[in-house]
Amino acid sequence: MLIGRLGKDPDVISFDNGGKKMTVSLATSERYRDREGNWQDQTEWHNIVAWGNLASDIAEKRRSYVKGDLLFIEGKIKSRQYTDSQGVNKTITEIIAEKMNLISKGGHPGSETRHDRAAVSDETQVADDHFTPMNDTSADDLPF
Repeated sequence: MLIGRLGKDPDVISFDNGGKKMTVSLATSERYRDREGNWQDQTEWHNIVAWGNLASDIAEKRRSYVKGDLLFIEGKIKSRQYTDSQGVNKTITEIIAEKMNLISKGGHPGSETRHDRAAVSDETQVADDHFTPMNDTSADDLPF
């Protein structure tokens, strides 16, 4: 499961047999404090691929996703090897999407965004303020 923003509009290709393949890039971000206590942001880019009905829905605009949209994606990780045009063997890792759901629109002028970094940071801060760690955790209390 991933939550992130689309790095571009989805590309859909159609095959002679009527099948469709959708590809898009997704950016996921992590925010953490380094050893000096400074906030650091780290972004990872993922190659997302969808086939079949999901790709058809996107191609036929029954699902309209654009660059900047915040999506929830559920799928599996697959790695494959190929030879590029220079004859060099390469390995690529992709997320094969089984479900894609829009969380919020974003990235285009005039679009509404429910979640921005400030809102997420505020929600995280509130959640952290209400968290009380367990102090007594003996091995006898663990269910495994």
